[in-house]
Amino acid sequence: MAPVLLSRTLDPLLGLFTGVLAYYLSETNPRTALEPEQRLVPLIQWKLDKSRRLRDEKDSQEAGSVEWKALVKEDI
Repeated sequence: MAPVLLSRTLDPLLGLFTGVLAYYLSETNPRTALEPEQRLVPLIQWKLDKSRRLRDEKDSQEAGSVEWKALVKEDI
């Protein structure tokens, strides 16, 4: 059986709390302050915008290929 610090349910909660607290302190500590564009929220927004843009480009390319397939079927 694995060793437990406090209890089976409290140990994961303690780990989650510790991780969130460490993240918060690293984001707000003035000595190790990150540039605003290097913080987590702007990085997530950048990644989501990039994936949306790629998905839109893919959808527009697929729409063009569907139209081409429809034209080829009409010719046959």
